[in-house]
Amino acid sequence: MCGICGIIYSDREKQVEEDLIVCMRDVMKHRGPDDAGKFLDQNVALGHRRLSIIDLSKRGHQPMSTPDGRFWIVYNGEVYNFKDLRCSLESDGVKFRSNTDTEVVLHLFAKMGKEMLKRLNGMFAFAIWDREDKTLFIARDRLGIKPLYYSITADGFYFASEEKSLFAAGVPAEFDSETWEEILCFRYIAGTDTPFVGIKRLLPGQYLIWKDGNIQIQRWWNLMERVKLLRESMPVNPIEWFRETFDNAVNLRRISDVPLGILLSGGLDSSSIAASLAHNGGSGIASFTVRFTEPAYDEGPIAQQVANRWNLNYHELRLSSDELMSRLYLSSWHSDEPLTHHNDAHILSISKYAKSRVTVLLCGEGGDETLGGYVRYQPLRYPKLLNAVRPVFQQFTKALNLNHRVLKLKRFLDLGDIKNFILYNACNILPQDLELLGMKPTMQFPFREQILNEAKLLYSNDPMRQAMYSDQHTFLCSILDRNDRMTMGASIECRVPFLDHRLVEILAAFPSSILLSGHRGKYLLRKSLGFRLPKVVRKYRKWGFEVPWGHYFRKNPELIDVIKSLPHVNPIQQAPFNQQKFKNIVNDFLKGDETHYILIRQLFMLRIWYQTIFEKVKLEIYHN
Repeated sequence: MCGICGIIYSDREKQVEEDLIVCMRDVMKHRGPDDAGKFLDQNVALGHRRLSIIDLSKRGHQPMSTPDGRFWIVYNGEVYNFKDLRCSLESDGVKFRSNTDTEVVLHLFAKMGKEMLKRLNGMFAFAIWDREDKTLFIARDRLGIKPLYYSITADGFYFASEEKSLFAAGVPAEFDSETWEEILCFRYIAGTDTPFVGIKRLLPGQYLIWKDGNIQIQRWWNLMERVKLLRESMPVNPIEWFRETFDNAVNLRRISDVPLGILLSGGLDSSSIAASLAHNGGSGIASFTVRFTEPAYDEGPIAQQVANRWNLNYHELRLSSDELMSRLYLSSWHSDEPLTHHNDAHILSISKYAKSRVTVLLCGEGGDETLGGYVRYQPLRYPKLLNAVRPVFQQFTKALNLNHRVLKLKRFLDLGDIKNFILYNACNILPQDLELLGMKPTMQFPFREQILNEAKLLYSNDPMRQAMYSDQHTFLCSILDRNDRMTMGASIECRVPFLDHRLVEILAAFPSSILLSGHRGKYLLRKSLGFRLPKVVRKYRKWGFEVPWGHYFRKNPELIDVIKSLPHVNPIQQAPFNQQKFKNIVNDFLKGDETHYILIRQLFMLRIWYQTIFEKVKLEIYHN
């Protein structure tokens, strides 16, 4: 697991300065504290920071080349089936100088070109420079577990694992004001765009080829096409298939030459991974859990039962209130983009705590999106009923004292078209909230709409599956970005067994009658692995990794001061909404009104991000 970067100038006579690629590389030292390397060849430079996981020797140094010096690679990730791929290459006469998966990927590309991507099972982002053909090839894994960003400027092409690396090379950090609506509603810019002008992300399952200043981008993995193909030959016994494939996915992710642990909560997903680790002979592995003093948010007691059941070495961390602000700044610096899920600081903190004991962690991300676990999906199972109850809700909700979830359903019904219910399914801030601020929402998000159109073709008349497919290409990407940045911020590699592409593809191909059977959610997971879990886990109603920000905003003076300042600071002062209306909302919140708590929380996180990236506050904390 590493950090990669590179520069190619369009002018072949213009040499890349060594100090520039070193600066790009070393701003990502947290991604690879174990080794650093560079490759310069006239107008081309590659940089690499290494976190040693497999083959800890100097033979794993990057950039790495083929013996003839033609191909040079910088690689970030893990290919879990690299040993099988290596055997195949050795049978063809390839001689290896290391035991790394990096060298396997390099030789596989030298032999097969871009077609080799389909043979990889893992998470990765890598770049390969062909000195003979003067071509750069960069690629990203199917689900986007490993990040990759790029910028095309007047003088050339820049790429890196993190946006801050591009900034270090001189690419401007400029907030894209066109992203306000998407940031407020969705918290994350989906697709190729980012919150920065001129900085793009290579999408999951894509590769990019640069040659003579021309760029070609292709989608090498398409879930829709895979589902269409796999529907012709589905597993005869879905429960048995899921158990065997899941156990194999977990077992593959045990491959490591350094200690391995697990991020453990009280939920089905991480508990199932813990049970599978033990089933695969991994008892005694360290587990790490975030604890809260607020009982409604604390999953420690349940996580401890799971750890005891499977003989894990249980560890827990409580983040004190007086640490919150510094941790928020630090997580914002690592994220580069606005904190999307509001638990970023806690994941970074538990990762830093775990670093003294392990270098690899497993986590349960992806289970909700692939197995239909989110509660917000459930109303979409009954689209006809939604249409029938809409007028009833509109007539009676004002007179009834409804709970939070029913009120949220009413707000979604107010969006009208079922398409909007799906499009905004992951949102807590809706277009009508922006209108209260004086904004005029466009409700136009081309990439999200493109993905939703694919989902409609694949799952006609099945809104819940459409929402799941949409999440897998949008919301899940934000989770994976958060997960990568916070764990790598602590120099830890995090692996996600639920996103083994064999699981993702077949689960997406199952009919809803199988995948969404039952009324408790995650039917296949419960049926195939539930017998391994304590009863308390099977019955636990988990709502995700929630953080009690509402409590913090009322009790923490530092956080309260930031909220008071919101109407008077950037980027809020530059926002395209009515400033007086927003001042009124802030004043009402400070007086105890919770109506617009979600909006306050989102703009609070945006302010912390803006201070960190653009105002460069508290730089001293970045190296602690």
